[in-house]
Amino acid sequence: MNIIGRLAEQEILSYRLSTQDPELIAIYGRRRVGKTYLVRTFYADNIVFEFSGIHQTSTKKQLENFSEALQMVTGSVWELAAPKNWLKAFTMLSKYLNSLPVEKAAVVFFDEFPWIDTPKSGFLQAFDHWWNIFASRKPNLKVVICGSAASWMINKIINDRGGLHNRFTQTIRLLPFTLLETQDFLKSKGVILDHYSQVQLYMAFGGIPHYLRNILPGQSTAQIIDLLCFAKDGPLKKEFKILYKALFANSSHHEAVMRALADKGSGLTRNEIIEACGFTSGGTTTQILEELEESGFITPYIPFEKKTYESIYKLSDEYTLFYFKFIEHAKDKLEGAWLRKFGTSTYLTWCGLAFESVCQKHVLQIRRKLGIEGVLTNTSTWRHTGDKGERGAQIELLLERQDRCINICEIKFTNDLFVMDKNYSTDLNRKVNVFREVTGTNKTLFLTLITTFGAMKNEYYLGQVQAEVLMEDLFK
Repeated sequence: MNIIGRLAEQEILSYRLSTQDPELIAIYGRRRVGKTYLVRTFYADNIVFEFSGIHQTSTKKQLENFSEALQMVTGSVWELAAPKNWLKAFTMLSKYLNSLPVEKAAVVFFDEFPWIDTPKSGFLQAFDHWWNIFASRKPNLKVVICGSAASWMINKIINDRGGLHNRFTQTIRLLPFTLLETQDFLKSKGVILDHYSQVQLYMAFGGIPHYLRNILPGQSTAQIIDLLCFAKDGPLKKEFKILYKALFANSSHHEAVMRALADKGSGLTRNEIIEACGFTSGGTTTQILEELEESGFITPYIPFEKKTYESIYKLSDEYTLFYFKFIEHAKDKLEGAWLRKFGTSTYLTWCGLAFESVCQKHVLQIRRKLGIEGVLTNTSTWRHTGDKGERGAQIELLLERQDRCINICEIKFTNDLFVMDKNYSTDLNRKVNVFREVTGTNKTLFLTLITTFGAMKNEYYLGQVQAEVLMEDLFK
């Protein structure tokens, strides 16, 4: 079994396999995150039936596909007639499952589950009936469903109040790899890169296994990005055009939100998103935001000492941001296209935003480095627009600790040692003072610097920075 990372998920799947009860498990997450691979690999010795839905096809074709899958696992040399409806299909499946020994756990795997539920097919009702009447009475049966179509999975499974309400014994939201998991994945493919190169790739693609598997050994970061994103047949050049359509109904609304957030790196409130996208307030906007959040495309942050409804939403899908900034309107398609973008204003802005996103996804590693992993900590952001012409202030990452301390994190992406000068030091000092004055907090404030290669310990650093986190710490 060759599974990189996914330790918590493997523990859950192992436990569910070992129980003496029937299990109904739902695994969801964004496209290309590795759901199918996880199930197939972990349950390889226990899968007795696997069926995958076909995108945008008829109920008749889905039923034909089902009968072919059943014929394959039964080993029948005769072609099975396609069932007339899903009730008949599940009856056929039940007969096959009844023929299997009961001593060993049996996994039934439905992949791309939302695609099976074509309009007026009655699939979901038939599945619910099959689970209640047959599957839920088989102690050795473990039914796993996977789906990338976030709208469907959230509305029909996660938040369902109909026939499947409370039926699922386990839900798993599969997230992209962390930096450490990304490093382990690349090593398993023979790709050896230093931490700086790996962080750059993560900033461009995120920890999406399917994207990372396209990386070949012996290439530099610039070569990898050129080949994947700018070359004529680059696999990530056209990925965006199908990514959102495969995940969301009315995906143009989801894309609009992502474009608005890409233009505002500091994030937007719900009302600001409504205004930027021309939406009307109400349930539709809430649903769009929830679907994007559950798919890992955006992350809401509750500002310091604010309420949930005042959350600031930030774009957290690295590939989407990279696509908007560099791929979508790329004109330079020659070799070395990515290198020629180095040093441009767009590149420098992107570096800052993308590295902030990486750090915000690795708060656990940051806390570990600071020695506060075991301290109850709230992660938030903070911004002050300024009054009567005064300058505002913004903090991208705040760690508010139960021990009455707050780490104010300053995040800097550089290709060498960061050197703090007098102006930068003055601005940091002002930011900390504004934060204390506006919030009125009496807690201890620790200015924490998060950088790629560390900072020069000059007079400005020593007088101001209380803690430091390096890029390498994010891999631990």
